[in-house]
Amino acid sequence: MDVRIVEVPTLKVLGAAGRGKYQIIPELLGRVFHYAMSRGVQFGGPPLFVCHEKSVEEVMKANEEGTAEVEVAIPVVGDVEGSADVKAYELPGGKMARIVHKGPYDKIEPTYNELWDWLGKNGKKLNGNVREVYLNDPNTTPPEELLTEIYAPIE
Repeated sequence: MDVRIVEVPTLKVLGAAGRGKYQIIPELLGRVFHYAMSRGVQFGGPPLFVCHEKSVEEVMKANEEGTAEVEVAIPVVGDVEGSADVKAYELPGGKMARIVHKGPYDKIEPTYNELWDWLGKNGKKLNGNVREVYLNDPNTTPPEELLTEIYAPIE
């Protein structure tokens, strides 16, 4: 795998958040997609997940206990109004380390480990929430062909 440093732009997004296990990501994304499509919103990029836990240990514990802070978003074009359940906001950009995972979502841990190793070896410190960008649709793409970009904001 190849880690690269990239500049990520600030994104206008529609998003939803919840607390529980990470398995609620599809449900939250469905809520945002339904809201956007019912209002004719133009999408500006693929859907994403923002991880609020700061370490592998925190992620594992929060998922096991069902206390993960789960945030999903979809980039949008133009000005969009949110609602009580689906918020319109800007997701900050900046300098980030990026790695691409190919394969099922539940097999992503080795890719994260490679990213963490790279950050340590290159003296980079995490400076914000890690995010996953889902490049293809799990409803139409075989699990072994799924592509997920992982972005880690760095100083």
